[in-house]
Amino acid sequence: MQREDFVFTIGYQGNAAVVDTKSKRKYGKLSTQDLAREGLFRQAFCSALYSGDQSEMEELIAYFRDHSSIQAESAEALKRLFGVHEIPDYVNKTISV
Repeated sequence: MQREDFVFTIGYQGNAAVVDTKSKRKYGKLSTQDLAREGLFRQAFCSALYSGDQSEMEELIAYFRDHSSIQAESAEALKRLFGVHEIPDYVNKTISV
């Protein structure tokens, strides 16, 4: 699954990810921090999760703490908050909406 598809997934149907293509086209190339600055907090979290970079996740948590009402102290807390726990390995296609 490509980064932009994961970041803008709004749900799943079987082995397909349902992707918000309008948002993907508009914001798909933004970095994790840029997504957060745009107020796209769930997408920013998905971007950091996809990257697998711990420092990127820590920067995002700090950004949330300083610029939003989100007071999560860990990636695990953000996973519970946003309902996104991992990049699903069973997804092999996308549905564009």
